[in-house]
Amino acid sequence: MSGAAPALRAVGVTKSYGSGESAVRACTDVSLSVRPSELLVVKGPSGSGKTTLLNCVGGLDEPDSGSVFVGDLELTAMRESDRVALRQTHLGFVFQSFGLIPILSAAENVEVPMRLVGMPSAERQKRVDELLELVGLAQHRHQRPAELSGGQQQRVGLARALANRPKVLIADEPTGQLDSVTAGAMMDLVSDLVRSHRVAAIVTTHDPLLVQRGDRVLELHDGRLQLPESGT
Repeated sequence: MSGAAPALRAVGVTKSYGSGESAVRACTDVSLSVRPSELLVVKGPSGSGKTTLLNCVGGLDEPDSGSVFVGDLELTAMRESDRVALRQTHLGFVFQSFGLIPILSAAENVEVPMRLVGMPSAERQKRVDELLELVGLAQHRHQRPAELSGGQQQRVGLARALANRPKVLIADEPTGQLDSVTAGAMMDLVSDLVRSHRVAAIVTTHDPLLVQRGDRVLELHDGRLQLPESGT
């Protein structure tokens, strides 16, 4: 892993909200990288800038300054339409709130990203079957989110994030709504998938029990990295 080129690299990312004296600096000059088969944990208290950082490195928001590269592609230099296309094919997102579509079944939720990129129906169905099996939900494919536990919903979210075989998995407090046992199982699953599928993963958390699952740990406070990143 140490010799692999970064799957994602951020250089000097800075982001503020508001203007003038009321401006809030959410991230200040943050640089990081993550490689294939690596689980990078970004920890910090609520309000430390973790979500803003992930939104910027994932192309969901534009930094005020700095650059983000996904492989050799400079995400921050792209037009919005190109960023959308890159997100759909190179990045997978897992959200604390699960983000599932209530009226769709587990299988249909997992299928959504594949429909967005025009994957043929037969290939979609095969991929859905593979992913639900991978996260242990093959028997729950027809259930809607309200019929699933929180842990099961988050597993559907993880399967959906992996739908288009992303290079990078970005997870913002993915265990924030789960009890400690379910949270640990979820992080173990993420860790296993990162290694078995050679995905690079950036996961934020403020739970000290989950930090130990990471290959490397960075700490954010008031939008600034507190520990220098090694191995970049």
